[in-house]
Amino acid sequence: MADLRIPRDRDDDYSAAAIKARQELIRTSSVSALEHVGSYSLDPRTLPGNIENFFGVAQVPIGLAGPLLVNGEHAQGEFLVPLATTEGTLVASYSRGMKLCREAGGVTTTVLDDKMQRAPVFSFESAREAKAFATWLEANFEPIAAAAQTTTSSGKLIGIQQFAVSKLLYTRFNYTTGDAAGQNMTGKATFAACAWIKQNYPGELHFLLEGQFATDKKTSVVNMLHTRGKRVVAEITLPAALVEEQMHVSTDKLFAARMRGQLGAIMSVTNNNGNHSANGITAMFIATGQDVANVAESSALYGFSELLPNGDFYASVTLPSLIIATYGGGTGLATQRECLEIMDCYGTGKVLKLAEIIAATVLAGELSLGSAVVAEEWVQAHDDLGRNRP
Repeated sequence: MADLRIPRDRDDDYSAAAIKARQELIRTSSVSALEHVGSYSLDPRTLPGNIENFFGVAQVPIGLAGPLLVNGEHAQGEFLVPLATTEGTLVASYSRGMKLCREAGGVTTTVLDDKMQRAPVFSFESAREAKAFATWLEANFEPIAAAAQTTTSSGKLIGIQQFAVSKLLYTRFNYTTGDAAGQNMTGKATFAACAWIKQNYPGELHFLLEGQFATDKKTSVVNMLHTRGKRVVAEITLPAALVEEQMHVSTDKLFAARMRGQLGAIMSVTNNNGNHSANGITAMFIATGQDVANVAESSALYGFSELLPNGDFYASVTLPSLIIATYGGGTGLATQRECLEIMDCYGTGKVLKLAEIIAATVLAGELSLGSAVVAEEWVQAHDDLGRNRP
C-alpha cells in the first residue's frame, strides 16, 4: 500500500517543490491525473493564511447577472453581479428578476445594523453570584472595552448583551469590524477582555471563550433577532402591469402564493420564509472569496409583501445576519478580488456597499423564482437550461 502521508515543507510549504510532491502523491495513490486541478494562474505564495497543504484549485463556472439597479445608501447605480455556480437556470433567473426590478425603477436598500459577536459564558457557584457579576460587568464596560481594543485597530466593542440561566451568564460581546467579517478578530479581542475580567473581578469565576451562543456558522433565532454581520433590507414596489408583462402572472396571484408560502414556512419551522436566498448568496460568496460556511447564517431571511390597493406589489427582504468582507480573508486572492472589482467592492470602505448589492440580488431572485412557480414556468426553465435536460 502506498504511503499516504501528505508531504510538507516546514520551511516553504507553498514552494513549487512542495506542491509538486503533493500532486505526485495524489497521482500515485489514485486515478486522478490532476489535469485541471493542477492548472492555475494564481501565485501560491499569496495563499498562507487561506489554505494548508495546497495542491491545486477548484474551478467553478462564474456567470454574469444584471445589470442590477440599486438605490442604496452605499450602493448606487447599475451593477453587474458575478455568480459562481454549477446550477443551470440560476444566473438566468437572477438576471430576469434584475430586469424586472430595473424597469420598476430599481431596488432600494438600507443597512439597519452592523455587528459581529463572540459569546463567552461565565460560570459561578450559584445564581446569586452570577447576578452579582452581571451588575459588575455592566458597571465596568469601559475598561473591558479598552482591554478588547488593545488587540485590534479596526474592531470596536460596542456592547455586551447578557442572558442569565441557572448559575451561568451567557453573553454576546458585540463589535463593529470595519471591512472584515470579524470572527477571528472578535475572538482575539474577547479573549483579551475576558482575561482582564478574570484578573479584576473581585469574586471567583470561570469562563469559556465561546459558549455556543454566537451560533457561529449555524442559523439561530438569536442572530436573526439581534443581528450578526450586516442587517440589510432590500425593497421595491412593482407596478401590476409590469409584473403581468414581464413575469406572466398577476400580482393578486403572486400575493396569494406568498401567503400560502408563509404558512408552509411556519409549519416547517425554517429560518427563512423566502424561496431561495441561499442560491444567490452562495454564488456570490464563492465568486468573491467569502467564507462559504457563513451561508448557514447569511441565508436567513424575513420576507414581507403587500398587495397595494391599486394592484401594485410591494416586496422586501430583510437579511438579518449577512456575514461578509471586502478586505482580508479570501477576498484578496486573485480571482476573488477580480470579482469584487467588477462591482467596485474590493478594499476598505466597501463592505456596506457589497451588503446592499447582495440584498438587492436576493430580492431579484426571490421575485423571479416566486413568479416562475406561480406562472408554472419553473420546471420548463430547468428543462430548457438546467439539470432536467435529457
